[in-house]
Amino acid sequence: MGLMLLLGLGMVLVVEGLVFALAPSRLDELLRLMNQIPVETRRLIGLAAMTLGAVLISLAVSAGL
Repeated sequence: MGLMLLLGLGMVLVVEGLVFALAPSRLDELLRLMNQIPVETRRLIGLAAMTLGAVLISLAVSAGL
């Protein structure tokens, strides 16, 4: 289980690092746009992303990964 957590964290860091390395100006744009979204909407988007992530992890674990 710990190895899977380490793998998942590494994958997230690679994807996040790609955004910073390949498109830093787009990131500034995205942050400005996100600042215009109400806090509650951002919270709901975060909760939906966490739920989807938990479902995907559950599916991967049940598939034997």
